[in-house]
Amino acid sequence: MNPTVEPQDRRLLRRQMLADDVYEAIKTMLMDHAIRPGARISIDGLARDFQVSSTPVREALARLESEGLADKEPLKGYRATPLLTLTEFDDLYRFRLLLEPWAARRAAELVDDAGRDRLRAELATAVEPTSVDYAGYKSLTAHDNRFHSLIAALSGSEQVRLAFQRTHCHLHIFRLHYDRDTGPEVLVEHRQIVDAITSGIPAAAEAAMTTHLDNSMSLRLRKIYEPAQVPPS
Repeated sequence: MNPTVEPQDRRLLRRQMLADDVYEAIKTMLMDHAIRPGARISIDGLARDFQVSSTPVREALARLESEGLADKEPLKGYRATPLLTLTEFDDLYRFRLLLEPWAARRAAELVDDAGRDRLRAELATAVEPTSVDYAGYKSLTAHDNRFHSLIAALSGSEQVRLAFQRTHCHLHIFRLHYDRDTGPEVLVEHRQIVDAITSGIPAAAEAAMTTHLDNSMSLRLRKIYEPAQVPPS
């Protein structure tokens, strides 16, 4: 702890660190289905488990509600949100296919040296998952979100960036229980997108993003909705 920080500031910092720890712990439980989709979330129970007051638990659940991972029911408390239904999954990818290939094309048209540096720097942060639980793949999840958000930002449209950000799609997609041993494929496709954008080739950037989304939708993810595995609506 920095000795120059005032005692009150130290308390606030410790509280923020505690709140962040509780948030990450509950988020991990939701992502790994330790709290099952649709299940009620006990604030008092989590506070006892984490040996904290109810305040950081409530703060964490408010953050998770904003990300679409928890729902607050009037007079009842919180529940974990259900997994995406097949219809919701298809709607999400139809939306992404309208938005992101255009953003990649536009980013390639507008890219400058600073944009190239940002894309290459983000690509350099990507690491392959170390395991199939959230602890193992959350780094890839975070990179995936930053990568797609950055391309949306480089399109020059703040509305496009905000529209993508509001979907929290990286969380909802990675929350689905599927064969997550796809890190190498994802990163190869990310490199292809970066190569096209940094080379300033709009058509190639649009095509690379379309291929990436098509592969995620059709080859890597949609198979989880085979009849025996369709989550309840």
